Amino acid sequence: MGINDIAPEHTAVRVALWRALHVQVDSSPHILNDEIGLRLAGEENWRDRPDMNPDWTRRIRSSIVARARFVEDLVEEQAKLGTTQYVILGAGLDTFVQRQPEIASRLTTFEVDQPGPQKWKENRLLEIGFDPIPEFLKFVPVDFEGGESWWDRLIASGFDPKKPAIVASTGVSMYLTKEANLSTLQQMSKLAPGSCFATTYMLPIDLLEPEDQPTLEFTIKKTREAGTPFISFFTPTEILELAKEAGFSKARYVSIEDIRLRYFTNREDGLIPGSGECFLVAMT
Repeated sequence: MGINDIAPEHTAVRVALWRALHVQVDSSPHILNDEIGLRLAGEENWRDRPDMNPDWTRRIRSSIVARARFVEDLVEEQAKLGTTQYVILGAGLDTFVQRQPEIASRLTTFEVDQPGPQKWKENRLLEIGFDPIPEFLKFVPVDFEGGESWWDRLIASGFDPKKPAIVASTGVSMYLTKEANLSTLQQMSKLAPGSCFATTYMLPIDLLEPEDQPTLEFTIKKTREAGTPFISFFTPTEILELAKEAGFSKARYVSIEDIRLRYFTNREDGLIPGSGECFLVAMT
């Protein structure tokens, strides 16, 4: 199988499908309108998948669309302040550039991901009608398993470390050791003044609301069986201390209560995200 034929990670496809499921089964207003990821995935009969059950995935798909919406709102805020570079670490089937062309055209977006799945995504974008790929979208292929430096590849792709940027990493920190998370934060703390780094992290299971604990236990079991186990969990105090240790002078914890208040207040369908994943937003 050639590098161009390597499909995206199962987790990337699942996230894209959950985003589409939100549009199809949840009431308006939708937190995020994204069915382009579904077109990218190209899966037939996807609604029949066990992990697309509308009932038991309510809280987790709510979390997925909420974290994407939060990041994109942050990107828009930073763009208004003059930031012109947006980096997505582990981009997967992200569709920000395709869905938000007006905002995206004022930025250069760098999608960092493994070479094979990224080339697959680029080819799929062309196949479903997003041709040509705009100049303000840069694909940054990085062989993480081979020890390649994503920072070096980013700069080689045209990223200017002297200019402010917003960097987002969602759904990644739990797969990394504490040391690897610290290393990433240290790298981000060296971004140009006025930059912003937003990352999600998982709370320890005992800090979750009771109804979310069985789901996390099941997820931990399945990721371990798949060979991609969850490694790191942080309390709010621990993640803020890690950011301080990494060199950030300004960092804030965004709780699930903050997210619920911001996006889910007064919904008639009672939709709310689960309590497992929260945000760290750090500024240079």
